[in-house]
Amino acid sequence: MDADALAAVTPGRPVGVAIVDDHPVVIDGVRAWLATEPRLTVLATGDDPDEVLRAAPEADVVLLDLRLHGRVVLDKLAELSAAGRRVVVYSEHSDPQTMLAALDAGAVAFLAKHEGREHCVATVLDAAADRPYVAPALAGAIVGDSRPDRPVLSDQEREALLLWFQSMSKASVARRMRISEHTVKQYVDRARIKYTRAGRPAATKAALLARAIEDGLVRPEEIGIYRSQASTDWPTP
Repeated sequence: MDADALAAVTPGRPVGVAIVDDHPVVIDGVRAWLATEPRLTVLATGDDPDEVLRAAPEADVVLLDLRLHGRVVLDKLAELSAAGRRVVVYSEHSDPQTMLAALDAGAVAFLAKHEGREHCVATVLDAAADRPYVAPALAGAIVGDSRPDRPVLSDQEREALLLWFQSMSKASVARRMRISEHTVKQYVDRARIKYTRAGRPAATKAALLARAIEDGLVRPEEIGIYRSQASTDWPTP
């Protein structure tokens, strides 16, 4: 699902987070990290995604351990993403293949468990604001991916994607490029279609960003990938 189709977070209210992990010590640690940021509030925790979201259906972001009770839950990740959930995968399995598979399944971001509080807080804030955030482990996986099926994007498609990745709404991109919002959507959709035809679908903004970086169409520094902290700005509607 396109990140633009997700339910908007109301500016000024705390971002509601649901944490799904089968290790209580991890839940306690993440809860403590998120508690340091007043813009975040933990609504529910547990080891079963369905039970957690029944307790907190209004959660803006789901922080999901990719391995629950001994099983990799890419299928549940895909289900949650298809239902319109912003899912940030938080996992100790940080090999490139797993990280890219999570993005392909619909995760809006991937955070390795060793990456610490700063990246955890920033990732959740950016996920809620539909901004791409790529922590160092995922950046390494993306840049190191050498798959050869690279679609050719036009200059206009690349410019529209770059501006969109820089936290702009499609309406803001349209104003910047002096074109209609419909045309911006066409450029983004064309890029997605080209990647799908190449056998590398990119259903979410995070997945499309990963593809663009993999193929050298966008450089990490062009979107400020290594932000030391999340922006306090909310996205333009």
